[in-house]
Amino acid sequence: MHKLEEYRGIARHIGVDALALVPGPNFTRLTGHDFHSNERPLVIVIPADGAPAAIVPNLELRSFDLLGFEGEVFDWRDQDGYQPAFEALARHMILRSLAVEGQVMRVFIHHALAAAWPGLTIIDGETAISGLRLHKTPEEIEALTRAIRISETALEETLSHVCAGQTEKQVESLLVQALFRAGAEEMAFGPIVAAGENSARPHASARDDYRIQDGDALLFDFGARWGGFCADITRTVFVGHASDEARAVYDTVLRANQKGHEIAGPGITAHQVDDRVTGVLEASPYAGRIRTKTGHGLGREVHEAPYIMRGNHQKLEPGMVFTNEPGLYDIDSFGIRIEDDVLVTEDGCRSLTVFPKELRVVG
Repeated sequence: MHKLEEYRGIARHIGVDALALVPGPNFTRLTGHDFHSNERPLVIVIPADGAPAAIVPNLELRSFDLLGFEGEVFDWRDQDGYQPAFEALARHMILRSLAVEGQVMRVFIHHALAAAWPGLTIIDGETAISGLRLHKTPEEIEALTRAIRISETALEETLSHVCAGQTEKQVESLLVQALFRAGAEEMAFGPIVAAGENSARPHASARDDYRIQDGDALLFDFGARWGGFCADITRTVFVGHASDEARAVYDTVLRANQKGHEIAGPGITAHQVDDRVTGVLEASPYAGRIRTKTGHGLGREVHEAPYIMRGNHQKLEPGMVFTNEPGLYDIDSFGIRIEDDVLVTEDGCRSLTVFPKELRVVG
C-alpha cells in the first residue's frame, strides 16, 4: 500500500475530500492484489489527508488481510446487506466531496455512497486517477514485454497448424491452447480470429459454420495477460495465396504502421500520430475502407489512455505505451490490420512487438 500518498495527492489536486477505488486496474495497482468485481461492494476510500478506510464483504476479510491495510475496515454479511457498512464508514469519515472512477464504479455503489453521506458531491475522477498508470515503470514494461513474447510464441505455433478447410473456431482453439502453453496467466481479452469477409469486422467473433478458403485473409487480434499486464497484437496472414489486391492493401496498411513508428516520440501528440498514420491510408486508393483510429494506450487494461486519435492533443511522454494498429476494411471482401505495442522512449519510440510484419502466406 506504499502508493497511498499518490492517491492522496490526486484527491488534493482535484480538490475533493477523498477518492474511492473499487476492484479494477487502479485498485490492483494500489494493493497489488486482484479482487473480482461482483454483486458484493468492496470499496477503499482514501482521504486527501489521513488514513484510508474500506468496506469489505465478510467473506473477503481473510484475503483483504493480506494487503496490510492500514485503515479501518467495515465488513458486512450477505444476511445483513451492505448499506449499514457504508453508514458506519460515513460516521467514521466526514466527507463533503468524493471522486470516483467513472468508467469502473457501478451505479448501485454510487447510490450507496450518496445515501450514506446525504448531500455528498460525487465527481468523476477517472482521468486523474487512471492518469497514475500512464507512465509505466521498468517492472511494468518488463511484464508487458513478457505478455507480448508469450503472445508471439503462441501465434507462431498456431500459424504452423493453419490450413484451408478449418473453421475460425478451430483456429481460435489452437491459439488459446498455445497461449497457455506459452505461459499466459490469462487471456487479455477474448481473441479475434476472423477469415474472409469476417476479417473486415474490426471486432468479429470466430465462426464455427465457415471453413477457411484458399486465398482468404485470416486476421488474429489477441493477447496474453502476464503479471497483471496485457498484450494486444494483430497480424493478418493469407491462406494458400494472396491476390494482387490483397497484396496492395496489405502494403498500404504496413506503410501506415511504419509511419506510426517513424513519428511517435516524446512531445508528439496523439493527434499528430493518428493524423500522419491515417494520412497514409487516406492518400491510397483504399481511403473508403478506413473505419478506426490508429490506437489506444495499453497496460493493466487493453484499452486505456492515451487514445491515439485526431482531436486528442495529449503529448506522448517517455514510459507511455500505446498500440499502433492501422487497418483497412472492405465489409464485402476482407480486412487487414497490423498492430504493434509501442513504448515511448526518451528519444523516440521502441516497438515491444517483434513478430514479423511482412506479408505471410500460410497453409
